[in-house]
Amino acid sequence: MTLYMVRHGPTHAKNMVGHADIPADLSDTAALKRLSEYLPDVPVISSDLVRASATADAIQANRTRLPHDQGLREIDFGDWDLKRFDEIEDQDHIRQYWENPGSIAPPNGESWNAVYRRVTASIDALRPHGDLIVVCHFGVILTQVQRALGISAYEAFGHRIDNLSVTHIDDEAAPVINFCP
Repeated sequence: MTLYMVRHGPTHAKNMVGHADIPADLSDTAALKRLSEYLPDVPVISSDLVRASATADAIQANRTRLPHDQGLREIDFGDWDLKRFDEIEDQDHIRQYWENPGSIAPPNGESWNAVYRRVTASIDALRPHGDLIVVCHFGVILTQVQRALGISAYEAFGHRIDNLSVTHIDDEAAPVINFCP
């Protein structure tokens, strides 16, 4: 199984955006066209959040479209959603969340370990479909980079995942981030 994991179009948000359903800026139609032309003719699936589903619509072309998957949503930042780092009252808590990812969760949100389990279960359930284009989010892609490389969450956070980039994750090879329009 090869996954072509596409990060949704930019939101231009300057804060943490998790489950908040804000749209992507898909005005760069030339970039979307290049991205669509680059991707193979395999089915497309996306998170159910509009920034991912609209990006999937924009690159779908003649590909089969699978129903949105809520398990492919971004990290649930809970009470931190749509806030900037400096707006979080408990600065030690938020630093610990990013510096020691694992079981630490935002208030009313989910820990990295919970995100990893949720996304991995969704990806594993998709295996019968074979190769897929998965339009999703930064955190979702990083969970699968972590899984494929067998690295820690902290090491996974060191990977850059740009908007509209493609991260290839193949059962037989290490992940490759190799396309940005």
